[in-house]
Formats: sequence, C-alpha cells, structure tokens
Amino acid sequence: MDDLQRAIERRKSNDAEFASTFDKGYEEFKIGVMLKEARLSAGITQEDLAEKMKTKKSAISRIENHADDIRLSTLYNYAEAVGKKIRVSIQ
Repeated sequence: MDDLQRAIERRKSNDAEFASTFDKGYEEFKIGVMLKEARLSAGITQEDLAEKMKTKKSAISRIENHADDIRLSTLYNYAEAVGKKIRVSIQ
C-alpha cells in the first residue's frame, strides 16, 4: 500500500462522512479517467470526438471530468466513437 492509499484509509477510519462518500466519488472519477485514456490512446481530440458523437467539445469535457451521472447509452456511444467497447458487470 502506498502513502496515498494509507492516508485515504486513515481518513476513512477517522471520518465517517468521508468514508461513506469516498468510494462512490472515486469510482465516478475513475470512469472519467478511463474514458479520457481511451480517447487519447485512439489519438482523438475532444473536438474530433464531439464531431463523431454529434455534440460539442464542452459535452465531451463534461463527460470526462464529471462522469457521475452519465447515461449508459452515452458510454456506449463514446466507446464506439473511440473504437472501443463497454463491458458492464454486476459483482
């Protein structure tokens, strides 16, 4: 476990409110990062992706930076536009 993970775990054990919201927020952040990485690995700019998805660059930025309430259909469309597929699982 690295220093950041230890600090997070310490904060979660000392702060119930932080603990209750951290994991959800982290998962939402992680989705945005994965989307951005997929776009960059495909060599596509936000402008190019917006054009492919028939939307605006600001919408792509919002998806990548605030993926907290993204529709599944939007995820599928985004993935398709960057040449990827979305896989959903319930664990």
